[in-house]
Amino acid sequence: MTENTEITLRTLPGDDLRAIMWRYADRYDLQMLVQSTRSVARGVAAKLVAEGARNTHEWTPAKEKLLQAFDDAGLTAAFLDTEYGGYIPGPKNMVMAIITYEMGWVDGGAATSAMAGNLGLAPIHERGTPEQKERYMKLGSPPQPGENRKIWRGAFALTEPIPYVGVETGLLCGKLTVAEWKEGTEPMLQMEKRGRFITNMGFADYVTVAVDTGDPRIKSSCMVVIEKDDPGIFDRGVPTKKMVHQLSSTQDPVFNLRIPASRIIGGYTVKDGKIIPKYNHSEMIDAVFKRTRVTVGSMGAAALLSSIEPVIRYQRTRFRGATGIEPGSIRHELGLQQREDCLHRVVDVWAMGEACASLVFEAARAFDFIDPVEKEKDGLLAGKGVAGVRSEIRALMKVEPAALEYIRMSFQPEKDRAAARWKELGDDILVQYVQGESIANVLCPACKLFDTGMAATVMRESVAMMGGYGITEDCPGWLMNKWTDMQLEATYEGPESVQRRQLSITMASELFLERFRLQAGVVRAMGKKLPHGAGAEVLAAAMEMWLWAMDYLNKTNDPAGGKLYHGSRHGVTFPMADALSWLLASRVQIEDVLELAEKGRGNPAVAEGLEGNVAFFSDLAQVQAARAAGETGRIVAELVNGYRAPGAPETAELKEFAAMRAKVDGLLSGSRLAKDRAGQALTKVMIPEALGYPL
Repeated sequence: MTENTEITLRTLPGDDLRAIMWRYADRYDLQMLVQSTRSVARGVAAKLVAEGARNTHEWTPAKEKLLQAFDDAGLTAAFLDTEYGGYIPGPKNMVMAIITYEMGWVDGGAATSAMAGNLGLAPIHERGTPEQKERYMKLGSPPQPGENRKIWRGAFALTEPIPYVGVETGLLCGKLTVAEWKEGTEPMLQMEKRGRFITNMGFADYVTVAVDTGDPRIKSSCMVVIEKDDPGIFDRGVPTKKMVHQLSSTQDPVFNLRIPASRIIGGYTVKDGKIIPKYNHSEMIDAVFKRTRVTVGSMGAAALLSSIEPVIRYQRTRFRGATGIEPGSIRHELGLQQREDCLHRVVDVWAMGEACASLVFEAARAFDFIDPVEKEKDGLLAGKGVAGVRSEIRALMKVEPAALEYIRMSFQPEKDRAAARWKELGDDILVQYVQGESIANVLCPACKLFDTGMAATVMRESVAMMGGYGITEDCPGWLMNKWTDMQLEATYEGPESVQRRQLSITMASELFLERFRLQAGVVRAMGKKLPHGAGAEVLAAAMEMWLWAMDYLNKTNDPAGGKLYHGSRHGVTFPMADALSWLLASRVQIEDVLELAEKGRGNPAVAEGLEGNVAFFSDLAQVQAARAAGETGRIVAELVNGYRAPGAPETAELKEFAAMRAKVDGLLSGSRLAKDRAGQALTKVMIPEALGYPL
């Protein structure tokens, strides 16, 4: 009897495999964080959902148990720096992405509850004065032995009850005025605001609030901290009647409080009788959102990947128990998985989920790199007397040529680099900040756009594949909940239009475009190391086609003389942002598969069955690369040709583009074979007897 040596997926991916793919295999603290978060998600949170806690808008005593569970599992303190009671050293972007991913695997509202307290603290963490950090971070940390106090919880109040709340963060109705200002004393301020859709408001002890100036003695908008016991009105408001995320507390508060000027986040100066906040509210939310949007994106990835096991189980067991369906028969063992359509649809969902997860963790790693560098940059510029946003922009622009040089050298073989120059650029804090920011500022909006917006359309497939079971309250994995939750997650911290607008600016950077051009060559080389190429060849060609289209659109006008690539021409810039998001996600997905192939042998738990896993994930990557290339080709072809006057002659440039498009189409060869192989693997993969949740 010969041994079965077929290379295929044996089991669903485990934690050791994920730790390698997502680059935290060397971080024991993060691996333990996964386990502690999962215990809350699949324990307390899952039990709440199973018992119907999503059927009420109010923040109930039962839901309150989530907060204690967060505290007990160490999730509340995970965001804090070690000097303030935290226990994980270093930057926290990967930390927060992992927590939100694990919570989002079960419920988006529970994930939001875990994240929102950190969002409330984030303005203080990023821009607060030393005194503000000392107070609120220590209040938010677990009590030490001998302390008799409760943990303070925060909320973040940006939006207001203006029409269609949530689509505009630049308009503020809340006002800050001077209530009392005696000579030689700290000014007392009056803060008025009506908030809308404010998470954690049902139990927040303090709120970081965005307000505009309502007094000529206050120069600009800013953010302030208010506390529940400040004199005046701290009305938590009525619960928002959400259709989703009921495991997070969301209310519409009313504030009218007197606070000292020291509550202006980041501090202030006084000049000519005016209070000048160090940061206006736009600068503050830019510092916060460019990180926390990544965390929100992880919920979309979790929703898609968590749907795979329930769908496979449903497909296999669909006909079991029916008359005439005998154990051992193909229909009994495979059920709906006898049909190619069912298998292919699961493959599409899984491939998209892998791309989403790869993109979110890549973005988290990028910000983990940039965070400490940014702090060093701030200190360096302050030492040079550079103060203010405009002055900093001018100073950093002078560094861009050196940053571009560093990017180009980073893609050279080590033996070809000028060692002394490489070290000089690597040690230059400003160079490292500028080059790191050029990619992080693209990954953040791309991650948010792709993982909450585009992924939501794919999540519908998971619900649909469950048939009528998909829209029931007891659907395994609660797929309907996750699909509807994603509609809200897509609006968090700016809907798709906000992400596309930011991308249209950051992706036009010379530094990013040069890096992206060089990455196309790297992607092509990666494919030679993976089974069947993993779609690298077609993806590299699609990346080059996108770059060609960017150059063409930037230098071309429409028949009326209007510039095609222009900030206000969203019909051009927004679709290009969409195409880039597809390409970025597919690229990092292939990189993650290569990481698994190269590092998997070093982990005994992963080494067994490694070939099958690498082959399967390479097939998923090829499926996703084909989709990304197809989306890109469709978008850029419409833009390049769609703005030509009817009947206009075809130029040499357009012939060049047609050849590129034809090349991409030709390189799709094999992508459907990859889908066939992945589909067949689904019929053989072992899954647990039952989901680990609900209880």
